[in-house]
Amino acid sequence: MNTVIQGGRLIDPANDIDAQLDLYLQQGKVLAVGEAPDGFVADRTIDAGGQIVCPGLIDLQAFLREPGQTQKGTIASESGAAAAGGVTTLCCPPQTQPVLDTPAVARLIQDRAAEAGLVQVLPLGALTKGLEGEQLANMMALKAAGCVGFSNVGAGVASAQTLLRCLEYAATHDLLVFVRPQEPSLSSGCAHDGAMAMRLGLEGIPAVAETLEVSRYLLLAEQAGARLHFGQLSCERSIKMIEEARERGQAVSCDLAVHQLLLDDGALEGFDGRYHLSPPLRSEAERAGLRAALVRGGISALCSDHQPHEASAKAAPFSVTEPGMIGLQTLLPLGLQLVEQDLLQLSELVTLLSVEPARILGLDRGQLGVGASADICIFDPEQAWQLDSQTNVSVGTNTPFWEQQLQGQVSHTLLAGELVYSR
Repeated sequence: MNTVIQGGRLIDPANDIDAQLDLYLQQGKVLAVGEAPDGFVADRTIDAGGQIVCPGLIDLQAFLREPGQTQKGTIASESGAAAAGGVTTLCCPPQTQPVLDTPAVARLIQDRAAEAGLVQVLPLGALTKGLEGEQLANMMALKAAGCVGFSNVGAGVASAQTLLRCLEYAATHDLLVFVRPQEPSLSSGCAHDGAMAMRLGLEGIPAVAETLEVSRYLLLAEQAGARLHFGQLSCERSIKMIEEARERGQAVSCDLAVHQLLLDDGALEGFDGRYHLSPPLRSEAERAGLRAALVRGGISALCSDHQPHEASAKAAPFSVTEPGMIGLQTLLPLGLQLVEQDLLQLSELVTLLSVEPARILGLDRGQLGVGASADICIFDPEQAWQLDSQTNVSVGTNTPFWEQQLQGQVSHTLLAGELVYSR
């Protein structure tokens, strides 16, 4: 179907475009920008007047829960939430049941995502078998089955020798290793280890639980020559260590879950389980440090860290609730809050949500030049709305932003030129 997107402000940082330009699509790709090609006849016209047209968002971390925990979410349901949030590509971690450490599980996830047809799902394979941190997973077989990177999620690899072997193997085959840095023996708590946790009587997770793992991975990856991506960081010192490693020439990138830039552990005052997150919300001072890192360009990308749960998982006392929040539909509006707060320009937000994630993954996406895949998000940055029972698509409702006014709503999402969401 030939499609023209008319009247919108096209923001395409990869091609240095920020202007009111029409976009012409054919056979799932961008055919032309600005002027209609000779003989082009549109089968479908999308009016984007007053809206932003940008590359589809690429989310580096979203738990889909399938296989194994379909009471929390399914690939179909969470793909729908992604499309409603303008996300056209996402990475799902290997923490499934069974663990994503075999080609069969990788293919199952991709087949079910293809059946839903709403978002491109890129699986991350397990770094070690069963995520147990003892034996290397068959990474090359997983890569052949579609895995774009490898991670032990937050399970950790206790043996430095085993971790070094994993990184050496990854370096030999130029595989990207994703790290969610949590030292397991220091991460049994439910809140940031600080004054608030002490006052509320909650077991704390110290910042060093993260920074210790960051330093460990950096040192071993430097020895092995491996590429690293640190995901869902929560501490300023972690980012400073990564910046120093980049200056030394290491191939390393990092992302933050967008809510870490907007919330701190003061939100735990009411023992609301929706604020029980992993990594935990840190102190106001840590949040200020993260925001400073964002401004100076120390953060490579932003993600949702989408973690859907069934209602009962958040209904217990705070310390025994399950950590995590949904975020696919709030990724863009929360990012727009950073623009409203003058921490970012709109084009910089698009870079962090699309251009840089594509670069990290080595994908030819995140841009809308002629010939590019027509993965497109169209949104109204001024439109106010609420995430509630009427608008929520995820199985989960576990978010502190439930029924709060948000600004910036997606009107259309296109995947390879196909309209997969319209409001």
